[in-house]
Amino acid sequence: MQSRIVDPAVKQLPYSARAQAKRIEKTTGDRFTVHKPSSTSVDIGGVLDHGPFTSMQRIVVILAALAIVTDGFDGQLIGFAIPMLIQEWGITKAAFAPAVAAGLVGMAVGSAGAGVIADRIGRRLVLAASVFLFGAATIAIGFAPDVLAITMLRFIAGLGIGGALPSASTMTAEFTPARSRTLAVTATIVCYPLGGMLAGLFAGVILPVLGWRGLFWVGGALPVAYSLVLLATLPESPRYLVRQRARWAELRALLARMARPTPADTVFVDAAERASEQRAGFASLFETGRMRDTLAIWIGFFMVMLATYSAFSWLPTMLAAEGLPTTLAGSGLTAYNLGGVVGSLGCALAITRYGSRIPLVLCSIGAAASAFLLKSVDISGNTTWLMLGLGLHGMFVLAVQSTMYALCAYVYPTIVRATGTAAALSFGRLGAILSSFAGAAVITSGGASAYLSLLGFSMVLTLAALTLVKNHIPSLKRQRAAATAAGQPASGNAELARAAR
Repeated sequence: MQSRIVDPAVKQLPYSARAQAKRIEKTTGDRFTVHKPSSTSVDIGGVLDHGPFTSMQRIVVILAALAIVTDGFDGQLIGFAIPMLIQEWGITKAAFAPAVAAGLVGMAVGSAGAGVIADRIGRRLVLAASVFLFGAATIAIGFAPDVLAITMLRFIAGLGIGGALPSASTMTAEFTPARSRTLAVTATIVCYPLGGMLAGLFAGVILPVLGWRGLFWVGGALPVAYSLVLLATLPESPRYLVRQRARWAELRALLARMARPTPADTVFVDAAERASEQRAGFASLFETGRMRDTLAIWIGFFMVMLATYSAFSWLPTMLAAEGLPTTLAGSGLTAYNLGGVVGSLGCALAITRYGSRIPLVLCSIGAAASAFLLKSVDISGNTTWLMLGLGLHGMFVLAVQSTMYALCAYVYPTIVRATGTAAALSFGRLGAILSSFAGAAVITSGGASAYLSLLGFSMVLTLAALTLVKNHIPSLKRQRAAATAAGQPASGNAELARAAR
């Protein structure tokens, strides 16, 4: 049967918009309506949460995901270059610790500042500028005469790397309907280890031909070029435009492209923005009933990021110190990142069915066990088992790290969620910064055995912290039971989880 437009307001739209409305009604079975404020305002959150996931929105998600791929790509280039730099300049591993730390400090500063700046000038410009900044700084590293210059340039690159990740994930969330948002954001974040994996493949080709300087020149040119693509193709976020009354015509045009047409006299509001003004302060993280989870999550983030960034920054250096060629040493980090992509996606699917406690505990055990088992592998004599072991270890570690973002979002209610998540990530970054010095120290003092012990014990402490968390995401069975008891429809995992609380 041919789809029939039943909303009179839709009949008044241009022919192309009516045709698109018919297609949506026919394929989804949903009635297509125009959001009409007349005597009421239109909440931009409600408009974005519902309706189709159009090709235009999917393109925005892909653009944001590719930005994070370049983010992970440039963020991990230093780890592949350090072994060759040590050999060429004749300096110690510890001499590079400040350069590694500077990049991580820059990431922390960039991540914290990006949101504030984006609220002033827009998400689109901040994302493109962040990608351009870390690309340009990476190119400049290729001209660096000494470690001090690399340290300063890594800090600048870190500002861009830190700013790109939250900007891209925010763009993804704001262009994705509520029913697809969790999966889309998770898939976007997973692009960081995907970028690291591609950096490893790239380094294996470029390092033997162009050396470490060529690695940074070409590796930096790619994100610089992509930043121009973002400027040319990426639209501004609707949630930013709704706060700029002078740009409401642009917002209406954007919503029309997203198959959400609105009349010319629409008055837009953002109910979520109003609610955020009533969020609780930092002290509320330690109120009765919340302190235990806050401290446990902080420790968990600190330890898992210590393990993660010890691998990102120092794994190729450790393998090179054990006698592997530079290109093969880089392949170890490539395997680690590849495993991380698989583990992150797998764990994201697992928590929707089984909740967060069991997957996080099992992955933490797997991460610790795989690190300790790797100590028995002959690194220079059995590279096949080595690469498999590193891939397995990366799968477990990065699955834990990515899932902890979802755990944070569940543990804290809306009024304190932004504060709680930001505080946990900030504390976790201290573990990442510590890895800059700890990784170099253990490799110098104890070689591969000490380094793998660092990774293993970090995940043991992560396991201990996660078992102390009281309010884990419940299993799907518990969510449905709670929703039924509360008399709520089982409309989706997010709604079910809230009912289970």
